[in-house]
Amino acid sequence: MTHIDTRPEPSTRFASRPNAARAAAARGVPVLDVVIPVYNEEATLAESVHRLHRHLHETFPYEVRITIADNASIDGTPRVAAELAADLDGVRVVRLEQKGRGRALHDAWLHSDAEVLAYMDVDLSTDLTGLAPLVAPLISGHSDLAIGTRLGRGSRVVRGAKREIISRCYNLILRSTLSAGFSDAQCGFKAIRADVARELVPHVSDTGWFFDTELLVLAERSGLRIHEVPVDWVDDPDSRVDIVSTAAADLRGVGRLLRGFANGSIPVNAIAAQLGPSRRASAPRSLFRQVVRFGAVGVASTAAYLVLFMLLHGMIGAQAANLVALLVTAIGNTAANRRFTFGVAGNGARHHVEGLIVFGIALAITSGALAGLHAFVDTPHRMVELGVLVLANLIATAVRFVLLRGWVFHPRRSRTTSKEAQS
Repeated sequence: MTHIDTRPEPSTRFASRPNAARAAAARGVPVLDVVIPVYNEEATLAESVHRLHRHLHETFPYEVRITIADNASIDGTPRVAAELAADLDGVRVVRLEQKGRGRALHDAWLHSDAEVLAYMDVDLSTDLTGLAPLVAPLISGHSDLAIGTRLGRGSRVVRGAKREIISRCYNLILRSTLSAGFSDAQCGFKAIRADVARELVPHVSDTGWFFDTELLVLAERSGLRIHEVPVDWVDDPDSRVDIVSTAAADLRGVGRLLRGFANGSIPVNAIAAQLGPSRRASAPRSLFRQVVRFGAVGVASTAAYLVLFMLLHGMIGAQAANLVALLVTAIGNTAANRRFTFGVAGNGARHHVEGLIVFGIALAITSGALAGLHAFVDTPHRMVELGVLVLANLIATAVRFVLLRGWVFHPRRSRTTSKEAQS
């Protein structure tokens, strides 16, 4: 049997929450409620629930419940779920008449009497050995939320290149736009303390796949502690998630959060106050201010680039002139953004190396645009070349901002570098 240490860990910044195991024993309720949201999962539900039930019975030292949250299935899922609840101790079913994973979690979590709430995808893509380390810091009271991460050190992931690229790009967008400090927003393996969920979940508006991201962003902005657990994860080849529509909905969700934080309609200060006096709403650096400063640096860099390109074009040709002009201005651009836009000090060697990687991506965009022009037009007019390069540079500038804010100068990486330098 796996032993889970539920002793509160000391913290100099926050006081620990009550021990969930002792609180559950005093109230006579389960310590953990694992929710499995399902929609038309008749074929896989029974096997997955039996496997999870067996794992919990053999390894978990506390009373646990499994909740099958059926959100409007139209196949045989309700029948299979009812049979599982009748045959297995500690399994229950809740039925919702509308679709949406976020809606299912919202309802199941807020109507549970357990002290710690979790959820996992029905395909059990995440190795179940990660469940104990996921919930242990919540039971002890050390952390408020816990997430499985497929993008952290120690994670082992088996999935196609398409999903890997989409996942990493999405999390990069979250870091660059919302200053997200967590590494993996959409892994279907998360847990939260019930007392935290009661205060936080009602403020989560999304009822679909963006529910996870919104929950984590609100938690982080409200000063809550998010524990990350590297997981072993194997992609489900039969997954029916529509990647394109889900990605579009996620981007709309990101825009909604940005507007809400900008106009104050998302009350992070009030949420933080509700969660306890030791929680303080975080105030990430203003995206608008950084965009303005980045734009100013970008305008200066683009002007310098165009001047250099025009001076060098007649001597060394278009491609070589583009390379030299972009390299010189990229170095200056990284240095200016490092101090002026993102306010980073200290040793900048890593920043400049990574800035050169960003430069390489920008070079590929601009050189590709130039090569494409010459492939269609043998001798394009100089002004046409300049027009194409200006457009390509605008695209490259947007890509550069996302990479600089979400990767090179991200606050979490900057803090890590500072601590390493001091040690």
